[in-house]
Amino acid sequence: MREVLNKKDSKRRKFVLEGDMWQVVLSLSLPLAVYNGFNHLFGFLDTMMAAHIGSEVVSAIAYLSQIKTMIAAIGAGLAVGGGIIVARYYGAGDIKNAKKYVNTLLFLAISIGVILLAFMLPFIKPILRMANTPEELIYVGSNYFAVEIIMIIAIFINSVYIAVEKAKGNTKIILHLNLMVLGIKLILTSLFVYVFNFGITMMAIATLLAHLSLTIIGISNMLRADNVFRLSLKSIDLSPKTLWPIINLALPIFFEKFTFSFGKVIVNSMSTLYGSMVVGALGISNNVAGIATSVANGFQDGEASIISQNLGNKNFDRALEAFKKTLIVCLAIGGIGMLLTGIFIDLIIRIFAKGDLQFAQEIKNILKYEIIALTTLTITSAVMGLLYGFGYTKLTLVINFLRLFLFRIPTLYLLQRFSSLGSESVGIAMMISNGLVGITSIAVCFIVIQKMKREGGNYLILVADS
Repeated sequence: MREVLNKKDSKRRKFVLEGDMWQVVLSLSLPLAVYNGFNHLFGFLDTMMAAHIGSEVVSAIAYLSQIKTMIAAIGAGLAVGGGIIVARYYGAGDIKNAKKYVNTLLFLAISIGVILLAFMLPFIKPILRMANTPEELIYVGSNYFAVEIIMIIAIFINSVYIAVEKAKGNTKIILHLNLMVLGIKLILTSLFVYVFNFGITMMAIATLLAHLSLTIIGISNMLRADNVFRLSLKSIDLSPKTLWPIINLALPIFFEKFTFSFGKVIVNSMSTLYGSMVVGALGISNNVAGIATSVANGFQDGEASIISQNLGNKNFDRALEAFKKTLIVCLAIGGIGMLLTGIFIDLIIRIFAKGDLQFAQEIKNILKYEIIALTTLTITSAVMGLLYGFGYTKLTLVINFLRLFLFRIPTLYLLQRFSSLGSESVGIAMMISNGLVGITSIAVCFIVIQKMKREGGNYLILVADS
């Protein structure tokens, strides 16, 4: 039976493939950017509530969250890689194959999540020690980390559901549902911390309950009769022909996100040379500087979906136009972010330091350098959207690998070994690595675009055929 789009999905697909590109970019990417911005704002509030419990809790969350992100990279790889394929088939009008990949992706996400849970949950403390986690942070956060591991299955399912809606260009529902998750998390965390005076573990439980609410809604939506990608066991295809395109795109994305988070774990570990307080200061600095990049990443996500759909429709020039428009927006975001953060840096630091002058100084030692390279990071976001959309996921892996393992970690090591800068070394290493990765991204982008133009836009439209 031929799958047919409903009127709303059909109208949205036509808009992405034929509408004014400025309107398409803003319409699809702005909801994702707004969500990312709110997510960062709520991250601030989360950090402030953690600081209410104690500065060691802030450091524990900053350290452990990177380890969790390493694990969650598996689901992110599946979602992004699979989402590219779904968007290509969707843009081409091949709804049957798109539905097959949606169901196969969800099956893989649930299966891998269950396996990870079974293998990791009994070995929480050994895993944390393998990650070189300081003993005081293991003592504070081992139960917190256990709840985070339990959350992995929900995060995997949610990542796939969001990727599917993104592939359809339905970004407004992503904004609404994710804001719901953030609201539930904020309300529950506030109750647990300020009203009941619970500790760090209950903060993780609040997050778990919030993610589960999205999981329930997502599964319910995908079971609806009018959903063109309705869940069906018959649509799951585990043949090599179907799995290979997913693996081919997802593995580089997984390794990119895994190694990036692993590298940040190494940086956190190196930062403990100056005391565990510096780990918390680095986490806060990353969050503050990350406001602009998180908004830019929202445009990156929308850009990748727009490019993928238009490539599926064999419109190469329109796909490049989406990148150019996104690049302009990301440049503006980086410039405004750098300006505003520089103006309000002392006010921001006072909010998080809670009167702790030493903690405030440690934050400033890092943040004052990190914000200098904000524009190059937002440019990198636009380039990454181009590479994701065209399926060059191996290049995104290389770029982020260089960012940490060539530009950041060696720089920090040299500064620690041959200078007396103290914790400022961490901020300088962040500035240098973020600046150099922007320059590298621009060079890669230029080479890739020239290569595609030489080929006359004769690009492999469907990754499944590669």
